[in-house]
Amino acid sequence: MARQTLAELHDLTLAVMAKSNTAPEIAQQIADALVAAEADGVSSHGMDRLKAYSDQALSGKVDGQMFPEITRPAAAVIRADARGGFAYPAINGGIDRAAEILPETGMASIAIANSHHSGAIGLHVERLARRGFAAFMCGNGPSGMAPWGGERPLYGTNPIAFACPRQDADPLVLDLALSKVARGKIKLAADRGEAIPEGWAVDSSGQSTTDAAAAMDGWLLPIGDAKGAALVMMVEILSALFTGSHFGFEASSFFTPKGDPPLIGQFMMAFDPAPMAGAAIAERMETLMTAITDQPGTRLPGARRFDLRAKAEADGVDIPDALLDDLRRRAEA
Repeated sequence: MARQTLAELHDLTLAVMAKSNTAPEIAQQIADALVAAEADGVSSHGMDRLKAYSDQALSGKVDGQMFPEITRPAAAVIRADARGGFAYPAINGGIDRAAEILPETGMASIAIANSHHSGAIGLHVERLARRGFAAFMCGNGPSGMAPWGGERPLYGTNPIAFACPRQDADPLVLDLALSKVARGKIKLAADRGEAIPEGWAVDSSGQSTTDAAAAMDGWLLPIGDAKGAALVMMVEILSALFTGSHFGFEASSFFTPKGDPPLIGQFMMAFDPAPMAGAAIAERMETLMTAITDQPGTRLPGARRFDLRAKAEADGVDIPDALLDDLRRRAEA
């Protein structure tokens, strides 16, 4: 492992994407997202993703020069069409436009269409929470989960995230895949030759496995069994159907440079909570937070990210030597 500052990782990401046929403004947003995920301890959505981003931009599977088209087809609806480019410019553009109209509309939906990997989506809803808005986000992805009782993957891990502002504190940020674990974690384990816990995934024949490589050839299991699988389907409808994007079984892999652009979707809802609940909402939020944390052994979900972030900002983060060497070769190619 090699200790790197966040600034060093940011510069390295910019250098890699500069050699990967990606516009500087887009590379900047990619670097912001990957380094932020790494700082928050979400390494499966941090620097490890940069290799795939680079390969796919070079192969044309994702268009590193493509900027999104942001439109407002209805009073409280923002459509951000990534047009086969990276997700981050579309997500960021949609968030910025939604924040402009929220004082007028009170709520806004954001349909992010024809998109790519969205990274750690908790970071996106956090941006809105720091502007005083609550937000929900979900997204679909290339197939990696079967419907409950099925024998063929149809859905991605279909993550969901929620953020709500707090009074004189970091916002509450929830971010979770609807699979028992994010597929990126299994990919990391497979790359490192590590086993995975029983119950995370099955192999290509549908048998439970602790072999990460076999799990990558099989499919993941949903949280909550049949109930979780129903939530996965809901996210698929919101993210793909409601944005006019590919379903998971129609999308190509996020991990390889081969195939057509995945063209999946993300869906967001942003709310100004004050008109609904009144001026006392901030105090009421703290009443709930205190009721939770006053119980011994509890902590707020997602709170660990802010501790890790502060430590990373002060001390940097450890990056595997092999990954760092690979990224440096790409930057110097």
